[in-house]
This record gives sequence, structure tokens and C-alpha cells, in this order.
Amino acid sequence: MNLHNIRQDYAKQALSLEECAASPMEQFQLWLQQAMDAQVNEPTAMSVATVDSTGKPSCRIVLLKEVNDEGFVFFTNYKSHKGRAMAHNPAVALTFFWAELERQVRVQGVAYKLDEKKSDEYFASRPYTSRVGAWASHQSEPLASKEALLAKAALIAAKHPLKVPRPPHWGGYLVRPEIIEFWQGRPSRLHDRICYSLHENGAWEKVRLSP
Repeated sequence: MNLHNIRQDYAKQALSLEECAASPMEQFQLWLQQAMDAQVNEPTAMSVATVDSTGKPSCRIVLLKEVNDEGFVFFTNYKSHKGRAMAHNPAVALTFFWAELERQVRVQGVAYKLDEKKSDEYFASRPYTSRVGAWASHQSEPLASKEALLAKAALIAAKHPLKVPRPPHWGGYLVRPEIIEFWQGRPSRLHDRICYSLHENGAWEKVRLSP
């Protein structure tokens, strides 16, 4: 399999320092809205990279469920591989890639658990089967068989036929960003990269980076 000649030239749009908003969260929400308007595939999908207690990195795709001035929110099982990693080292990295718009956003920040009320509110909004699944699955743990998982889900559903409470091991995280980079693909690999860095006084500085 020869992958050397698989490449694509990017030329749809450009990105200048001047046109970027003063706040990276405002700029991100603008780009996210444009991705949704363009009906890109899974616009809220993001990779979440963590480092575990042995220093080994791990990365997986998770869905963004809220974005605000404070940062990026997602939900998961606290006992999952990523949950255990964040308990040891809360520093994380997020990446969004919208191929249809030739855009990428990279985030470096720190993950904090959401308060229980916010996790309860989101959990209650999930489909019934997803709420049952949160109880049935010991995420990231070895599974004897799919039949065993389905049997456990059936028991949970029988116990909670209408209202499923949020498991104590499941909830949300807020990633407070410290660095956010916006990447716009350009011809000849001379891509546009605008990077925002958070200073100790709470102010954001934005600079252009070499491609």
C-alpha cells in the first residue's frame, strides 16, 4: 500500500488575524455554527487526548455537548479509561476537524468535573436506552459477552421502567482552555494558523503561526 501520493490541496477559504474575534470562544462558536450550517458530518465530534498514571497518552472521539465562555463540556463514565486518566492528570487536548470546510481547531486545557446538578440535568435529557446503558456498561472493562451486557441492561430497565437516575460514576467535564488554535487549509501547504494563548490576567493574545 503506497500512501505517499495521497494528498489534497486546500483552497476553499482563508483566515486572517484581523478577522478573528478577540475571544477564541466567540471564534469557535462562529466556526461551529458554520460547520453545522454546512451540514458537515458530526460537527460536534472531537478527539479527547489524555495521559494516564504511567505517562502513556490515549485519544478517542467524544461528542461536544455544550460550549460557553468558560469552555467545552462533554460527558462520560468517570471510571472509564479517560475518566481515570483525568483523575490522575486533568490536562487534556481536544481536536475538531471539519474536512468539508478544510478546518481544524486544537485546544489545550484542564478538565474539571461539572457539579452534580448540571450532570443530572443533562442525564435526564438523554434517551431512555442511553440512560439504561450508562448503568449497564462498565466502560473500558473486559466484557464476558454481548449477551451478558444485554441481560444486565434488561435488568436495569425492569428496575427503572420510567425514570432512570444518573449513576454516581457518570457525569460531565468542563475543559477550560489555555491555548486554542484555528487552522484553515491553504494551497501549497501554506496553511493559515491563528493561535490564542491565555495570560494569567485572563486576557487572550492571538498570533499567527507558521504553517
